[in-house]
Amino acid sequence: MTQAAVDHAASTLARRAPSAREAQRADFEANKLKKRLRRLVGQAIADFSMIEAGDRVMVCLSGGKDSYGMLDVLLSLQHRAPLSFELIAVNLDQKQPGFPADVLPRYLASRGVPFRIEEQDTYSVVKRVIPEGRTMCSLCSRLRRGALYRVAGEIGATKIALGHHRDDILATFFLNLFFGAKLKTMPPKLVSDDGKHVVIRPLAYVRERDLARYAEAMAFPIIPCNLCGAQENLQRKQVTAMLREWEKQYPGRVETIFNALGNVVTTHLLDRTLRDFAAIHATPPPSLEDPVAPTRL
Repeated sequence: MTQAAVDHAASTLARRAPSAREAQRADFEANKLKKRLRRLVGQAIADFSMIEAGDRVMVCLSGGKDSYGMLDVLLSLQHRAPLSFELIAVNLDQKQPGFPADVLPRYLASRGVPFRIEEQDTYSVVKRVIPEGRTMCSLCSRLRRGALYRVAGEIGATKIALGHHRDDILATFFLNLFFGAKLKTMPPKLVSDDGKHVVIRPLAYVRERDLARYAEAMAFPIIPCNLCGAQENLQRKQVTAMLREWEKQYPGRVETIFNALGNVVTTHLLDRTLRDFAAIHATPPPSLEDPVAPTRL
């Protein structure tokens, strides 16, 4: 290699390598982002009474950016919160082909987090039942939810934490609106149908893009979803794209819609189960013949 080539290679490496100032700036931004996520998760937990003293919280960890971020922030809050609660990470190995089963146990052990890996071959069931090309999410979700509820009972979890974020809540609202004819979304806290489990969503106030940035900054060992996440024809993806386009064209619109979900005026809707419309009558004005109380001086 000529000296000119060596000099060119050295110059290229120098340009690519981040300077100490750039690295310091990146650390500053990552720390600022972590503080914001911690504040938003803490606010959601307080607003919806998600975690109480003595709780054993089962953190559902899929290997995606959202659940990694949720676990990391909850661990941070666990050390700072004025109340004591336990965290145990649970992953459901659905036996998808090529799933790297060693990634999560290695990561969780390195963080010192108690965990349980539950193996259940829901993948084969979904592939057998759902025709090729059809949406698999509904059945996969039901099977996964049933397995997680069972594990929660076995480990004595008092709360089940799911990694749905603000964008998921908004997308679900519009999916129900457009395709289900319902004003309904994912609540931050709910009781399971059988009344045995309390499900919480600590990321309810967190934007997906912030979780993506945080996952990159923290270098989480992300495991991609190759079952449902690879289907391009999902209605959820279309709604998500619509919300992103709205945010690009009309900054602040998505935030306004999300705030509206917490500012519901039920008297101005059409649901007859919420209001007895037959009982609504005008209040007549007082009659002129009504006796008038004497004025006291």
